[in-house]
Amino acid sequence: MSQKIEKPSLTGHRIKTRKRDEKEKYDPSAFRDAIVQGLNEASSDIDQISKFLDSTGSKLDYRRYSESLLDILFAGGILAPGGSILQDSTEKSNNIYNRLFTINLIASIFSSSNNLIQILYKLIRRYKYLEKSFDDELKKLILFLKGFSIEEREKLAKVIGICLSNGLGSPASLLPLFDAHLVKDGLSLEFAQHMFHAWLREKDIQNVGNALKKSGIESRLLELLPINKRSQENFESAFNTPGLEPIIEFQRVKASAEMKKGVQSKLEEMLKNEEPIKDMIALIKEHMSKTGMQDHETIVMVWNTLMNAVEWNKKDDLVGDQAIRHLKQYSSLLASLTETNKSQLTLLHKIQEYCYDNMNFIKVFSKIVILFYKADVLDEDAILKWYNHSHSAKGKTIFLEQMKNFIHWLQSAEEG
Repeated sequence: MSQKIEKPSLTGHRIKTRKRDEKEKYDPSAFRDAIVQGLNEASSDIDQISKFLDSTGSKLDYRRYSESLLDILFAGGILAPGGSILQDSTEKSNNIYNRLFTINLIASIFSSSNNLIQILYKLIRRYKYLEKSFDDELKKLILFLKGFSIEEREKLAKVIGICLSNGLGSPASLLPLFDAHLVKDGLSLEFAQHMFHAWLREKDIQNVGNALKKSGIESRLLELLPINKRSQENFESAFNTPGLEPIIEFQRVKASAEMKKGVQSKLEEMLKNEEPIKDMIALIKEHMSKTGMQDHETIVMVWNTLMNAVEWNKKDDLVGDQAIRHLKQYSSLLASLTETNKSQLTLLHKIQEYCYDNMNFIKVFSKIVILFYKADVLDEDAILKWYNHSHSAKGKTIFLEQMKNFIHWLQSAEEG
């Protein structure tokens, strides 16, 4: 008869957990207390602050507590949604953290902002994984602007301006500035004014422009204004303070480029629909009036639009007739923009460059020039000046030879 074998029991037995399997409790409050204590002990000694942050990373888990670390450095404590600082129920805030520690620190050393950059660079260079967390922190701080006081917002804007001017952080971190609630309350505009002022104290407008282009917001600056005040005039008025003149000029250039792009798109549509040329002329003249664009600048845009509107024949012997038919149809449009000698020479240069760059047009150059002469787009003075002095180097020998007989005829007629 078989006996039932009793299974071993674990009751009363303690299994020792391997050290590598132990999971440390997530305790951001303890992390905060350790960091804040070290910062307070370092006071405002830059070297001591840098040394403390550098060495502490090997003791505390910066990777796990990266958000808490950056919250503390920028705001003096761990931020709750909205911008307030989380506090333990038993703690007295004044003894635990210094509100906006880093921002207040920077305010005292603003004239030597490289000290701040040195601290942050050293920290992020040592702990590379903080780069992404740093960008996320800047975005969060901007989203929480409403939770800070006016003075704190100004200091924060200056800090971020200094950081971005020195390549610390991604310009894409500015995208939250375009959130509707910040724009509506005027916080985005207020922040941008202080940020750009600090940025331009460090670097030139080219540095600012390159960063804005990289982040895709170079053409969105008007969106910093509430929608009911969104105009170039109001933008210039808002930034009309010493030190911000480059921002105004930058926006003017971008606004002009956007308007040019818009009118070019409209002109392309009109060409496609074969709308009356008088309507095209009216569109272009209105654009010139609004932007102050000169005829020699506008003629380039119109020429490029006309030439891009056609799918040209690939055969050299057919493309010439196609080009003449097309340009003859719109010669009055070009003539409306060539009242000055400068605009005529500009057009001649564009024709020369186009025919050189598009090899099947090489033999068409003289035909286009003669067409435009007969259609009063170009006059003999401009053509002679181009031939004798002002031609481009592109294909010079070929095109001067093409024009030789016509130039001889012009000079003979002039003498006669």
